[in-house]
Amino acid sequence: MMRVGFGYDAHRLVEGRELILGGVTIPFEKGLLGHSDADVLSHAVCDALLGAAGEGDLGRHFPDSNSKFKGISSLKLMEEVKRLIAEKGYELSNLDVTVVCEKPKLAPHIGKMKENIAKALAASKNAVNIKATTTEGMGFAGRKEGIAAYSVVMIQKKG
Repeated sequence: MMRVGFGYDAHRLVEGRELILGGVTIPFEKGLLGHSDADVLSHAVCDALLGAAGEGDLGRHFPDSNSKFKGISSLKLMEEVKRLIAEKGYELSNLDVTVVCEKPKLAPHIGKMKENIAKALAASKNAVNIKATTTEGMGFAGRKEGIAAYSVVMIQKKG
């Protein structure tokens, strides 16, 4: 049996924080504001996986009211999400992510992001696709106020 999930996340860009996407620290003058490392790419993937498994969303499992998750790597959260879906008998078939931001350019970092996510999900790099786009100056991403990510995943019963 196969199931599909959709995920979305967005965070505000602020000074004084590192920019982390797909577990990669990207040199930039601003970073994303959030309780964890605010990795929107990883959060969108986690939400899509949880949705596909019928397990709610990231906030349900890792609430920002819990100090245990303060500053945590989103790849660690992704490993836990992978464990949750595995307990239900599922594994990743494939995922596709689109990151929306004007700057910085993400192309040089996408290979490492794919590697990080594949490792966290114990999946093949071929099962992970990451794209980046701009909004050509429109909206909060276009004004460089924040970054958003959309993700679609397919999971399948193991075995």
